[in-house]
Amino acid sequence: MQKVKLPLTVDPFRSAQKRLDYDGIIAVKQLERIAEATEGVISDAEVKLSFDIDAQGLKIVRGNAKVDVNLECQRCWKAFPHHCEVEFIYSPVFNEDQVGNLPDAYEPALVDENGEINLLQLVEDELIVALPQVAMHDEVDCEVDSDGMVFGEIPLADERPNPFAVLKNLKQSNEE
Repeated sequence: MQKVKLPLTVDPFRSAQKRLDYDGIIAVKQLERIAEATEGVISDAEVKLSFDIDAQGLKIVRGNAKVDVNLECQRCWKAFPHHCEVEFIYSPVFNEDQVGNLPDAYEPALVDENGEINLLQLVEDELIVALPQVAMHDEVDCEVDSDGMVFGEIPLADERPNPFAVLKNLKQSNEE
C-alpha cells in the first residue's frame, strides 16, 4: 500500500465520529521545526493516526510517528543518524479551561477557530520532545574515548585557600 501525504489540518470531532484512520507521511520539506532542532531530517515522517470516541464519550486521536534525523554528538561533534519514534494520545479541546477536565492519559490538542487541529504541528511537537536532551553516539561508535576525557584538575582541599580567611582577618581588624 502506498503512503499518502497527511492533511495539514483535520476536524477531530467529525473524524472521531467516523472513526477515521490515517496512514501516511509528512514530507521532509514540511518538517521545518525538526530540521532546525537537529542537523537535518533524513526521511519523511511516517505517521499513523486513529480517531475514536472513548468510554467517557471523549473524542481522541491515538497515533504514532517515526522519523530518521541526523544529530550532533556532544562528545566528538560529528553528526550521526538517529531513529526517533513516538506514540501519543490527544483529546481535542476548545479552550484552556477544558484542559483540566481531561484524564491524565490524554494530552490536550487545542482546536483553532475552524474547529480543526494542526496535524503537522501536533506530530512535530511529539517528535521534537522525543529527541534526546544530550545527543551522543554509542561509546563504541564515538571517536572520543570516554576514559580519556579530562574535565580539569580539582585541587586537593588542603591546597585551596579557605574562603572564610578574609572574614577572620576582618574580625581581627574590628577587634583592634
